[in-house]
Amino acid sequence: MTAQQAAAVQPVDDRAITSQPRWKTLLSVNWLWLLALNVGMILLFGALSPGNVFWSVASLQSLLLNGTETLLLALAITMLLGAGLIDISVGANLVLSSVIGAAAMKALFAAQLPPALSVATGILVCLLSGMAFGAVNGFIVSTLGVNSLITTLGTTGVGTGIALLLTGGTDISGLPPELQSWFSLNSVLGIPLPGLVAVIAVVAVWFAFRYTRFGSRTLAIGSSEAAAFRAGIPVKSQIFTLMIIGGLLAGIAGFVDVSRYTATVVSGHVNDPLAAITAAVIGGSLLEGGRVSVLGTVMGAALSVILLGGLTVISVSSFWQLVITGVILIFAVAIDRLRYRRRTQL
Repeated sequence: MTAQQAAAVQPVDDRAITSQPRWKTLLSVNWLWLLALNVGMILLFGALSPGNVFWSVASLQSLLLNGTETLLLALAITMLLGAGLIDISVGANLVLSSVIGAAAMKALFAAQLPPALSVATGILVCLLSGMAFGAVNGFIVSTLGVNSLITTLGTTGVGTGIALLLTGGTDISGLPPELQSWFSLNSVLGIPLPGLVAVIAVVAVWFAFRYTRFGSRTLAIGSSEAAAFRAGIPVKSQIFTLMIIGGLLAGIAGFVDVSRYTATVVSGHVNDPLAAITAAVIGGSLLEGGRVSVLGTVMGAALSVILLGGLTVISVSSFWQLVITGVILIFAVAIDRLRYRRRTQL
């Protein structure tokens, strides 16, 4: 069996064929459990929040916007986990992309050029910046052979430092107001445009892993990089491409972030990598690679956003929020270990 064929039989989105009764199969599906947990948390935080404000339309829309950025970063992590890689620099990439894009928009807006040109330029610059950041990670990992964890740990510091140098540690403001009215505050059928962007990204990643050779090759590398190489898969170029796509998703998240506030938020994304990795792992993607769950990632991202949003609404200290998020990540990794042991014993 070739590596491609082996990857093709890896279960994606928890849909492995089983002889168990249907109800037992459903109970074993990660994203269904997470969906039930998310609904339960919404009900709980709504009941505990003053005046049930957590159930308000404004609160739910805010959660959706927050979830868009987390989900985009979690999708990047999910794709990389499929190949047995990790990227903890996605938060730094988001910040740097938003800073460079905001600087470009501010320059054009200050020159009294049409707002449409400023916004379009901002989108393009954010995306290109994110991809360039990913390309640097990809080159170091695929060509220089440095471990992805060590690589992205280093580029986290580099990216964050460059963003602070460019801004002097202060956020960039004075951007065209159309940035909000045309994008972050605009909606289709009541769904904010950033949310629709996230939906498109989810469908694209799910389709890639479910039906394309690109997804099969990614899972083959995650299952066994050596076997994938012997089967003729261009491992280095695949890893390089994955890192660029991950950077692209971070760049999109960077534009979403700057469009929400018409300003950058340089110091507000410390926990983003933690939330993204938690969402992917607790959703069912294996740290060793070879298995991803896109639907699980969606539910995991929702879990992270609902939890942090709910804790904020009921006035839990941000310090305790860090503690709780860290505990959940450890719990997610522990579950991942159990899943991996069970998988290797089959």
